Amino acid sequence: MPDTHALHVKLSYLQTEHRDLDDIIERLIENPPYDQLQLQRLKKKKLILKDQITSLQSMIVPDIIA
Repeated sequence: MPDTHALHVKLSYLQTEHRDLDDIIERLIENPPYDQLQLQRLKKKKLILKDQITSLQSMIVPDIIA
């Protein structure tokens, strides 16, 4: 079983990074013209982070089949 404290720390870091990317994307969109390629890359990175967050959350609280 992985160290849950380390998982929580990493989860917190990833969630912060995800929120930061969300803020960057919002600011980019609010100030046209913006670089569409840059926007796509930021959104892709945000999705990757979301997948990592979901994976860590499932490691911390595994699904229990009742």
